[in-house]
Amino acid sequence: MGLRSVMRVRFAPSPTGALHIGGARTALYNWLLAHGPGDGPEGGAAAGRGSFVLRIEDTDRERSTEANVAQIIDALAWLGLDWDEGPVSQLANTPRHQEVLAQLLARGQAYHSSAGAEDVKAFKLAHGAECGFRGEPEPSGAVRLRVPQEGETGFVDLVRGELRFPNASMDDPVIARADGSVLYNFAVAVDDLDARITHVVRGDDHISNTPKQLLVFRALGAEPPLYAHLPMLLGPDGKKLSKRHGAASVQELRDRGYLPEAVNNYIALLGTGFDPDEEFFTMAEMAARFRLDRVSRSPAVFDERKLRHLNGQHLRALTLDELTERLERFTGRSGLREAVAISREKIQTLADFWPLAGFFFDGPADDPAAFDRVVGAAGAREVLLQARDALAVLEHFDAGSIERVLRELVDRLGLKPGEVFQPLRVAIAGTTVSPGIFESLALLGRERSRALIDAALARAQARA
Repeated sequence: MGLRSVMRVRFAPSPTGALHIGGARTALYNWLLAHGPGDGPEGGAAAGRGSFVLRIEDTDRERSTEANVAQIIDALAWLGLDWDEGPVSQLANTPRHQEVLAQLLARGQAYHSSAGAEDVKAFKLAHGAECGFRGEPEPSGAVRLRVPQEGETGFVDLVRGELRFPNASMDDPVIARADGSVLYNFAVAVDDLDARITHVVRGDDHISNTPKQLLVFRALGAEPPLYAHLPMLLGPDGKKLSKRHGAASVQELRDRGYLPEAVNNYIALLGTGFDPDEEFFTMAEMAARFRLDRVSRSPAVFDERKLRHLNGQHLRALTLDELTERLERFTGRSGLREAVAISREKIQTLADFWPLAGFFFDGPADDPAAFDRVVGAAGAREVLLQARDALAVLEHFDAGSIERVLRELVDRLGLKPGEVFQPLRVAIAGTTVSPGIFESLALLGRERSRALIDAALARAQARA
């Protein structure tokens, strides 16, 4: 098939649950193709930007719910994967499916058959497992599509290369139930034809569906799209990605405080053949670089630890105002800017912020083990007393002045810095992790810092 003038791709999820990470990668790859530079069938539209169509394959009425549709649309919107057409309901195209089905029946390219799974099994036992089942036309029953007796059905996969399926080993596929409702492979082919889809990019679990869909195109005398099947995503243990590896859906990643641009960046790197020396990309940069012919045939590994690292880079690339706005939206709190300013270098996700800096707003965390281990240690109370007194006489209660006086105290007492700084940290934050101790004390202010140190001293005295 020659390259069509404008690339048209589609993402067609079944709304049977939340959008999982593998589905998000498929959606992203299609979006990148539509927004690509247009220098060939593997890299974008031939004349200007392509079109990205969102189709909801909602024919499974028991599992396809409005809530699930809303989840998918919400996830795509959060990722910034906007579509040019849709969302189109596959169910809404039922009249068109019935029209095409009637045409194939009228032309003898499809036929009614009452043969069920047991009949097919018996046929295979009698004639061999590699012999495709061919039924006899009947007045009623399910509808089967006729497969040519000879030759093969094949295609050149833009990721995997040439794939061939001998017609002699293919059953006449069922394309509609006895009640007239059409099945997946038939509906998909008709919908792709009507939507003028030029490239179908999807997971490799659909490879076995492709020859059946090609047969529908052939029966209709229509040119099929180009196909590219993406390898599955695995967890770090080499097994299929699932909840045991951490977040399994886009919504879970959002709830864990990841940025959409970091999620897109990371999943775009999974098997795309980008320069291994680079990992930080904007959406525009990824669209300019993405090529289907560079996608690896091997499964890619999704490692949330690597996503965290990359998310931290994206987070620190935001301006202070941008990061503050996102954190305020994520936490539902306001007035965070000063705390964000001293915390941003220590967090990798939005969810890391509140455990680190929440004490500025809600008071010290309740961590008795940390308190007993640090403030309850021998000599810690005396350190806190001297630190309190040293801080009390500061003329300017800013981070620089605080650092100077506390480092002088470290030298005077002949202690290691942690033996002074860590009791102070636990006194004001309630735990052993916080933003920089000098910046934290300055943000709390003189009076509040003193009050927290006094409270810690009283608590330590009471527990002695």
